[in-house]
Amino acid sequence: MLKIGDFSKISRVSIRMLRHYDDIGLLKPAEIDDLTGYRYYREDQLFVIGRITALKDMGFALADIVRILEIYEDKEKLDGFLSAREKELADQAKETEYRLMLLDTARKRLRKEQNMSFDVTVKTIPERYAATVHMIIPRYEDEGMAWAAMGECKEPLVPADPCYSIAEFWDNEYKEKNVEIEVSMSVKGRYQDTEHVKFKTLPAVKVASCVVKGSYDQMPDAYATVISWINANGYKTSKPMFNIYHVSPAQCKDPDEYVTEVCFPID
Repeated sequence: MLKIGDFSKISRVSIRMLRHYDDIGLLKPAEIDDLTGYRYYREDQLFVIGRITALKDMGFALADIVRILEIYEDKEKLDGFLSAREKELADQAKETEYRLMLLDTARKRLRKEQNMSFDVTVKTIPERYAATVHMIIPRYEDEGMAWAAMGECKEPLVPADPCYSIAEFWDNEYKEKNVEIEVSMSVKGRYQDTEHVKFKTLPAVKVASCVVKGSYDQMPDAYATVISWINANGYKTSKPMFNIYHVSPAQCKDPDEYVTEVCFPID
């Protein structure tokens, strides 16, 4: 038998923690002296405390460790606990990676912020003949699905000059899923409609716009800037806003080279 001090030294678990394990029923001493109250542990309990420490290092809560120790010899059930924890940690790692990306983006933007400004102008997007795709996409991030559908045309599309590649968002609110969108690209010539691609002449529209150079993480600030400008200058929005992609991922893989024009139709 080992005194609690010796057991603590060998197991590298503090006496305070061993007493806590006793209190919650995780690891009770093999014997407690009735006269002195001294706690004693068997040598084979070193294997148990080793399992407890390993499970703690994996991130299991003490309440879960109590349950795991009860089925520890059942390898199938034990593997179920380990597998579930592995998935949980993998999900946490993805979330942490995403948050690190947001922090890195925020720091980069902070360094560039002194040079970042959005100049709002009023202009008219002219009438144009365009290939259009109107559809419901799962999320805003899935906008590429609409552009991919435009590629179903058997006859190659010849972009107009200038070419207006536009994504228009039709919902009256932010949607977490099932986003209604219409994408259009102004083209030369005349084409036959397909199942998803419809060709039509789009009317001229007056807009308040600003050009965003760089990655799409700037878009919320650009939207806010244009809306504030519209309100400050006595205009009203009249139709769904849209983005014109002058330089997009289709032409360039470097987000710093993107050029996007944010447009709010106005009266």
